[in-house]
Amino acid sequence: MEKIIVTGGAGFIGSTFIEECINRYKNIQIVCIDNLSTGKLSNIPTKPNVTLIEKDISNINCKSKDLISICKNADAIFHFAAKARVQPSIQDPVSFNDVNVKGTLNLLELSRFADIKKFIFSSSSSIYGNTNLFPTPEIAENHPLSPYGLQKLIGEQYCRLYSNIHGIDTVCLRYFNVYGDRMPISGAYCLVMGIFTNLKKQNLPLTIYGDGSQRRDFTFVKDVVEANMLAANSYCSNGEVFNIGNGNNVSIKEIADIYDHPIEYKSARLEPFQNLADNSKAKSILGWKPTGNVKEWLKEYLYNNLKK
Repeated sequence: MEKIIVTGGAGFIGSTFIEECINRYKNIQIVCIDNLSTGKLSNIPTKPNVTLIEKDISNINCKSKDLISICKNADAIFHFAAKARVQPSIQDPVSFNDVNVKGTLNLLELSRFADIKKFIFSSSSSIYGNTNLFPTPEIAENHPLSPYGLQKLIGEQYCRLYSNIHGIDTVCLRYFNVYGDRMPISGAYCLVMGIFTNLKKQNLPLTIYGDGSQRRDFTFVKDVVEANMLAANSYCSNGEVFNIGNGNNVSIKEIADIYDHPIEYKSARLEPFQNLADNSKAKSILGWKPTGNVKEWLKEYLYNNLKK
């Protein structure tokens, strides 16, 4: 790859991806689009080959001559930017829709006008909803339980549509519960390990909704980065969908127990009881192989971040 566009490049996954691209491709040109609403400027490498466009994807003018000139003939757009998580999307569906649907459509239009060869879309396991098929393959029915899950499904549909109408090569990667060193530990977009870490730092009890037996397939961020690299270099197109999940799951209670901290139980929320990826398609077609072990990683993370 010689030139790429990365949306959400100041965020957790996007910045990890940019860092890996710089390590692998010494002369690569990277255009990062981020409004810095949740990402950190310090996450973006200060390199001459990294250009930051500080804009909200829901408001970009995809016909802007200046923007098209900067993005022209890029090898790929890696679309990480999103308003994430299930519960906040239930509370604020309109602003989530603006970013997750309108923003994705804007970027597909930019791909069309700027002749960008490939579009890698960060989708989510949330589109499956309460499936009864475990491990869950990509052909499982989609029954999202939240605006966020529905918006990711619409994003996938737009990718397929743009492949069919405009010939843009699109690939959709459905992430399962991504964790890693830059995961947020505060704010509305915090995942369970970030929430637990923040609570323990404040010496507050860990909050579990339900009895903690619900299970999640946690996926290491560097494995997600690798999946994006492989998707970009594959011959896949037409909105091809891949599960990007570790292929095993652990309970929320098991995660909480690693913190060795008091727990407070609250009423269960509207969410799937468990998720578990069938990742055989990504393995066989992309040559992807997950490497993460969430329990071992979490022990090391807590040792490094919660030292007295």
